[in-house]
Amino acid sequence: MNKKIEKSISKFLSLVLRHKPEVIGLNLDEQGWVPTEELISKYNANRHFPITFEELDYVVQHNNKKRFAFNEDNSKIRASQGHSLEIKLNYDPLEPPEFLYHGTALKFLTSIEKTGIEKRNRHHVHLSANLDTALNVGSRHGKPVILKISAQKMHADGHQFFCSENEVWLTEGVPVEYFEVD
Repeated sequence: MNKKIEKSISKFLSLVLRHKPEVIGLNLDEQGWVPTEELISKYNANRHFPITFEELDYVVQHNNKKRFAFNEDNSKIRASQGHSLEIKLNYDPLEPPEFLYHGTALKFLTSIEKTGIEKRNRHHVHLSANLDTALNVGSRHGKPVILKISAQKMHADGHQFFCSENEVWLTEGVPVEYFEVD
């Protein structure tokens, strides 16, 4: 698949499955799922170029961030995390590794050092188990900074952690005392 088309499809899926399903008239269920055929039909009615199930499947399987997931029989699709909508992802709480990482831009560091890492308009703060992913995330908005999170200590102190289908660790927020600049 052409990379430009793949990126365009992925960005549009992020919009309608994470933030604004109404753009094409989708109704996500309480867990963020939508029937795959409905998504394809409404996508095709609203975009300049239609997609097939095979193309959608390719985007889901090859998205480098694994942002989307099908259910067991591919009859439904949803975003794995990152919603600004009220969605119940129903992930089970898990014990995190000793450390997790959060990538951000240097220009945000002063604010984060005052308030902690906040979820803002999202459901959770997104954390990574590896430095490369955190570095890529931090690079999106300027010079990257990596924050090393004492995830085990947070967990021991009662904070819950979840892990999405695409291995992004999620938590409500990270108070200042649980991280350091790496």
